[in-house]
Amino acid sequence: MTDIYQTPLCGRYASRKMQQIFSADFKFSTWRKLWVALAESEKELGLPISDEQIEEMRAHITDIDYEYAAAEEAKVRHDVMAHVHTFAKACPKAAPIIHLGATSCYVGDNTDIIQMREALKLIKLRLVNVIRAAADFAAKWKDTPCLAFTHFQAAQPTTMGKRATLWLQDLLQDLQLLDFELGHLALLGCKGTTGTGASFLELFEGDEKKVLELEQKIAHKMGFENVYPVSGQTYSRKVDYRVLSCLSAIAQSAHKFSNDIRLLSHLKEFDEPFEKGQIGSSAMAYKRNPMRSERIASLSRYVICDLQNAAFTAAGQWFERTLDDSANRRIALPEAFLAVDAVLTLYRNIIKNGTVYEKICRRHLMEEIPFMATENILMDCTKRGGDRQELHEHIRVHSVAAAQEVKANGGKNDLVERIAADPAFGLTQEEIEAILVPENFVGMAPGQTARFLAKFVEPVLKENAALFAEEEAITV
Repeated sequence: MTDIYQTPLCGRYASRKMQQIFSADFKFSTWRKLWVALAESEKELGLPISDEQIEEMRAHITDIDYEYAAAEEAKVRHDVMAHVHTFAKACPKAAPIIHLGATSCYVGDNTDIIQMREALKLIKLRLVNVIRAAADFAAKWKDTPCLAFTHFQAAQPTTMGKRATLWLQDLLQDLQLLDFELGHLALLGCKGTTGTGASFLELFEGDEKKVLELEQKIAHKMGFENVYPVSGQTYSRKVDYRVLSCLSAIAQSAHKFSNDIRLLSHLKEFDEPFEKGQIGSSAMAYKRNPMRSERIASLSRYVICDLQNAAFTAAGQWFERTLDDSANRRIALPEAFLAVDAVLTLYRNIIKNGTVYEKICRRHLMEEIPFMATENILMDCTKRGGDRQELHEHIRVHSVAAAQEVKANGGKNDLVERIAADPAFGLTQEEIEAILVPENFVGMAPGQTARFLAKFVEPVLKENAALFAEEEAITV
């Protein structure tokens, strides 16, 4: 529809797979699956529910009459009861036992948990494939020297692969957090209106053991090992906060990566993928803006801020239930997942298909390396019998003058020529330039990269090899 607002997260950014998880079909068919699980479990524990009623319910899990449901909700102003009536209309024999003993959060909260679990699984797939692409990048460029920066000022050299290990380490921590949260998600279960299970205790004539069995049966039918041991009407909204904390952590890592890529693009050391016919600017036809990295930053910032929704919602709950969480969670939870889905798709696309410009990396290094080599020159001359303190002062004076030539006059870095012309050093220009080999200044970067990949990354990729997947297409 073009005459009403629709979220760009669906129209422009997130994958169809993630959109399906938070779709009406997934949500309301899950409600019906939960009603079937409830009826099955109640029957198994002795309530008078027939196989015919259950089979009728099973036959109508996906054929949802949305028009009827909308009309019912307009009348009763209650979404769950509207869908109870809609399901009952499709299942007249089962109508008397649909939602038996349950409260709205039985379907609402349990479905939220199921959706978050499925969405986290998809995020994990995306994250593992980003880690795989970043590992390939690090391995390919582990020996390629480039200028490293502190405060975005030229510092000692590193390698392009070693820089990628910094991105990878963040991603591995994110995966560890995601696995923890995914492994600790539990179902709300069926604890009734205030979490005491009173309605189910009434159904089972005071038999607490059967009420506890009912919860476990439902959990197992829905693919969960556990339910939260206690609750009010809802599961604790701290669960939402923890899940969104995981998404925020991924967004933080992606934002840092995107910043680095944007800076490297400015330095002309790296280019994002750029399709034939792609336009970088409507005004400046020559431009190749790092728009995918900028989009990562933009969406990641949204997710990081969205975490505050979950924090305030968890903090603002009243006793066993309040409804001021509902409208917020309908927006905050799905949109965080949709945004991170898009972010990770972009991340993989950039690091897998971008271009490193080795010659530009080397040029930038050679512009700065004379300053970095001064300690090596000083030690070499001292070994030949020079006075370290005197030579140190000569280097200081020449370095200041060379920097001034670059900054004030726009000239080249002529420190090598200045030192070669100074008889105190006794070195020719050729001898000095022989010292200025970038590979000699990267420290342990190549080895660090290789060891990090072998010890920390490869075991994770091996463990998660079943999640390797084809690259998701970028829509815009």
